[in-house]
Amino acid sequence: MSEGLRERKKRQTRQYISDVATGMFLERGFEAVTIAEIAEAADISVNTVYNYFPAKEDLFLDRASGLTGRLSRFVRGREPGESAAEAVFAGLYELIEAVSPTTGLVEGYDLFMKVVHDSHTLKSRLLYLQQEIVDDLARTLREETGAGDDEMLPTLVAGQLAWANGTVMGWIGGRMAAGGVPAEVSREALGLLGEVEELLSEKVRKYAVREA
Repeated sequence: MSEGLRERKKRQTRQYISDVATGMFLERGFEAVTIAEIAEAADISVNTVYNYFPAKEDLFLDRASGLTGRLSRFVRGREPGESAAEAVFAGLYELIEAVSPTTGLVEGYDLFMKVVHDSHTLKSRLLYLQQEIVDDLARTLREETGAGDDEMLPTLVAGQLAWANGTVMGWIGGRMAAGGVPAEVSREALGLLGEVEELLSEKVRKYAVREA
């Protein structure tokens, strides 16, 4: 279904507010900028900011919701005969090989990471995001396999796959923060991803195979 005018305007307004706030955070640091200052710079009310972003950190990590469900989307889209882990790694290989900005492979990412490293609030939010990724993937694995709420295997597998994702993405972030070139870091990250995949047990790698 195509996006309506109302939805498009809301999306554009949200993006505008986020862009204004991000520019201020990059210039002055996350903690030094207030919501009132962001509202003034964007020529909107404070209430409008909160209508789009319930928390200040959401303004800087505005694309986090897409990252939370990314592994689950890979799993739901897996091919017949493909396991959950195989789908996750295939999806990550594709994104990294394509030098996707969603993996941190983008010029200027060092500035983004500096803002994060200088803010306890943002670092705490990213830690919480990692747990959200595990919880979201565990729910998806339960749905895909029909596992009961008291079965631990979906959570254990989700934890392993989220660890693999977090390890590689964290490494990319560190390399980019150190001034890495996206294309070069991408090639190195593909090798690391392969090493991480080999560390997973056969039970994890073959869990939740989609029936042919």
